[in-house]
Amino acid sequence: MKILLTNDDGYDAPNIKNLFKALSKDHEVWIVAPANNCSGMSAAISFLKETEIKKINEYTYAVDGTPADCTYFGLLCVLGFEPDMVVSGINHGANLGNDVLYSGTVGAAVGGRSLKFPPVAISVASYDAVDPEYIANKSAEIINTIFLNPEDIQNKVININFPDLVESEVKGTKFTRLSRRGIPTKPTEISSSSNSKTYRYNLQGEAIKESYLSDVEAVQSGYISLSILDYNLTKAEEDTNLVRILCSE
Repeated sequence: MKILLTNDDGYDAPNIKNLFKALSKDHEVWIVAPANNCSGMSAAISFLKETEIKKINEYTYAVDGTPADCTYFGLLCVLGFEPDMVVSGINHGANLGNDVLYSGTVGAAVGGRSLKFPPVAISVASYDAVDPEYIANKSAEIINTIFLNPEDIQNKVININFPDLVESEVKGTKFTRLSRRGIPTKPTEISSSSNSKTYRYNLQGEAIKESYLSDVEAVQSGYISLSILDYNLTKAEEDTNLVRILCSE
């Protein structure tokens, strides 16, 4: 299988290098990833802007743009062929619940929805994982399973989050749904003057306890979380009362 590997932490981030090594045992892999850290960029693109792409080596390209740019350029011009799958990660830090709305890791994966295999976004709930080799190898194992068990999952993204544990402490893999978050923490004021203030954005609010197994709960309980994100924007909605009222003319 031919894989376009990207992320939002940058082409030289430790986790993407570990995943490249693990995936390269069984597949042909090319890294097309940001030249610099682009966390929180969602699926933003560098619209109407010239974007420089540097060839680092035979299998690595650094893009002076967003994570979504990397997928776009990788698929349409850098590689010169259509890969079978886009894999984004392994992100330094989790992408759980509402976080997927602004995640650059997920945003980069979205661009690979029309390929032979569904795109995969992978994250770990730590900026400095305790067992990065295990996470890379387990990620490759999951991707190999997808490769050997193809399903028609068009317009969807597989979102995977690892707990920050050593291999022996991980309890298994659970299918989950996204967690909801409470009110975000108030931004922190860093400095102020007579006519301006500087703030630092803080984390989303605490996860809400759900009636279903959420991705946050699974990771906190020591499981690998696997969620399916549906991006089928053309899916017909049900004929609800609200739709009938709004579309009565």
